[in-house]
Amino acid sequence: MAWPDADSLVTGMETQARAPFRLETLCRSFERQAAQTPDNVAIKLGDECLTYRKLDERSNQLARLLRNLNLQPDSLVAVCFERSFDLVISMLAVLKAGAGYLPIDPSYPLERISMLLADANPSAILTQEMLAGRLGQRDCGTVICVDRDRREIDEQSPDRLEEIASPDNLAYVIYTSGSTGRPKGVMVTHLNAARLFTSTAHWFNFGPSDVWTLFHSSAFDFSVWEIWGCLLSGGRLVCVPHWVARSPSDFYRLLAQDQVTVLNQTPAAFYQLVQLEESGVVELLKLRYVIFGGEALNFANLRPWFERHGDQTPQLINMYGITETTVHVTYRPVRAIDAQAETRSLIGVPIPDLKLYLLDSEMRPVANGSVGEIYVGGAGVARGYLNRAELTAERFVRDPFAAGPLNVMYRTGDLARATEDGDLEYLGRGDLQVKIRGYRIELGEIEATLADHPSVAQAVVMARRDQPGEPKLVAYIISKPSVSVSTPNLRDFLKSRLPEHMVPYAYEMLESFPLTVNGKIDRAALPAPQRVAHVEPVRASVPLEVEIANIWRKALGIEAVGIDDNFFDVGGDSFLLARVHVRMQQELQLDIPITDLFEFTTIRGLARHLNASTARQTGLADARSRAQRQRAAFGRKRPFRIGDAS
Repeated sequence: MAWPDADSLVTGMETQARAPFRLETLCRSFERQAAQTPDNVAIKLGDECLTYRKLDERSNQLARLLRNLNLQPDSLVAVCFERSFDLVISMLAVLKAGAGYLPIDPSYPLERISMLLADANPSAILTQEMLAGRLGQRDCGTVICVDRDRREIDEQSPDRLEEIASPDNLAYVIYTSGSTGRPKGVMVTHLNAARLFTSTAHWFNFGPSDVWTLFHSSAFDFSVWEIWGCLLSGGRLVCVPHWVARSPSDFYRLLAQDQVTVLNQTPAAFYQLVQLEESGVVELLKLRYVIFGGEALNFANLRPWFERHGDQTPQLINMYGITETTVHVTYRPVRAIDAQAETRSLIGVPIPDLKLYLLDSEMRPVANGSVGEIYVGGAGVARGYLNRAELTAERFVRDPFAAGPLNVMYRTGDLARATEDGDLEYLGRGDLQVKIRGYRIELGEIEATLADHPSVAQAVVMARRDQPGEPKLVAYIISKPSVSVSTPNLRDFLKSRLPEHMVPYAYEMLESFPLTVNGKIDRAALPAPQRVAHVEPVRASVPLEVEIANIWRKALGIEAVGIDDNFFDVGGDSFLLARVHVRMQQELQLDIPITDLFEFTTIRGLARHLNASTARQTGLADARSRAQRQRAAFGRKRPFRIGDAS
C-alpha cells in the first residue's frame, strides 16, 4: 500500500482493515491450544521435553498455590528464572492466577534488581532457591521457590481454574531503560498481547509444525513474541541456555540439531551467524522465517546470507517495534535485491490494527519524503508506565486523528520518512542525534556509509567524551573474514562520501561487538579509542609551522602532531580551538579571525594561509604608500586611478 500524502495522513498509515481477534486472555488462548494438541511437545530443554498437557497441568497447580495469596487482577508477581521449563510454567501460572507477571533477569546487577522490585512492589516472587539470594531480603510479598516448594505445589489440583482476570487486565510489566537512568515499567494488557498474534497471523501462518527458540531474556519484550507466538499456535519452544546464546557456533549447531523453523533475532546477534557461515561453518538449517527486531537492520550486512541461502527459504522479515506498543509495529520482508541496493533500515507497513503517523514537533503530519517522529496508535498501545503518571501523560498522548476508545497514541522518539514506493525508512532515535562543531549528525548515516565499504562486515559509530570538550566520533569496525582494512583507507572512503565533520577521528577494529542480555549492541561496553586516523606525522620544519605545532600540542595534550593532521582528527574540538585562537593572538601576535581556524584545519594549510594573508596585507600597504607619494608629487591635480599604484 502506498504511503498517504500529508493531507491524508490524518488517518494514519494502515495496511488493511483491522483484523478480528478473540476477546480472551493469553492463558485462555493457551488452554484452547493445549486441548487441541495435548501430546505435542510444548517446551524442550536439552534432552528433556514437556508436553502441552503437562505444561497446562503444572501451571494450574502453581496457579492454585498463588490463588491462596488472594491475588487480584492487575497485581504483579515477579518471576526470576533462567530460560527453563520453570520460567514458562511460572509465567503461565501467574496469568491463570489472575495477576500479571514481572520478569526479572537473574543476570541483572543486584542494584538494578533491587530498583525494579522496589518500584513494582510485587505481591509475590517466583524463583528457584539458587537465585533467591539475588533478590535480597525485601518486603515484597511471599517468595516461592518452585524447586524447594515442589511438594506443596504438586499437592495442588491440576484441573482448570475459573478465570478472574479479563482481557483488559495486566498480562505483564517489562522495564525499559530510561533516559534519566531510572527504568520505567511498561504495563501491557492481555488484549494488547493477544491481538499481536491474531493481527499478524495472515503473514506467517504459524502452526504446530513450527519449532521456535526462546533465545532472549524474559525481561526483553522479544521474549513475549517467542513464548506466546509459539505456544498459542501449538509450536515447540526450544529453550536456549545462557552459555549457548553467547556462543554463535553452539547456537548455530542448536538451530540445525533441533530443526528450528522460526528464529527471532536482533540484527547484531544474527550478523554473528552470518559471519560464522562466512568462516566456513555450514550446517543444514530448516529455517522458515528469520524475524528481526530490537534495533535497526542494515540490509547490506545480509548480502553474504542471501548469496548462500537466497531469499525464499527462509524468508527474512524486518519488524520495527517498541515495548510500549507491544513488541512489533511494522512488517517488511527483506529480499536479496534489497541487500544489494540498500544500506538503510526499511521497516515496511504497520500491523493491521495499528496506525502509524509521522508528525513534526507541533504534531502535524509531515510532507511525503520529509523526516518526522513516529507516533503509534491502535490496539497495541500499552496502558502506560507503572507508577509514572507524569511520564505516561508525556509519552502516551491523545490521538487527534482517531475517535472511539482507541484514541491514544504513543510518541516513540524515533525518526522515519516515507519513501516514494510506500515504504518507511527508519532513521534512528531522535534523541541520539549528536552535535559536533555546531553540526547536527545522525550516527546511523555514518554507520550505513561504513557498511557499504567492501571490507566492512559491521560498523558502529559513537560520539564519545573520553576527554574534556566536545564529543568526538569513534568508529568500531568488524571486518569481513580474511580481509584486513586500514584506518587511512576507511577515512578516505568516508571523506569521499561524507562532509568532513561526519568523518570519525578514531577507528577501532574488533572481532565482535559486546552485546547486552537482550542481544543488542552494548555501546557502553565499547572500548575507548586507541588508534587515531592519522599516519606517522610529518614534522614541522618551517618556523611558522613549528610555532603553530607547539601551540597545538599544548592545547591537545599530545607529544607530536603532523603538519597535515586535521586538528579535529587528533582530538581537537571547538572548545580547544578557542584556546588555540587565544594563544596564537598572544604568542604569535596574530590578529586572525577564529573562523579561519575552522576553515584551515591543518598546520601546513593554516601556515600557508597566514603567509598569503600577510603577503597580501604587505602588498596593500606598499601600494597605499606609493599612491600617497604620487598624490603628494602631483599635488592632487587629477583623481587617483587603480593603475597608478602599479
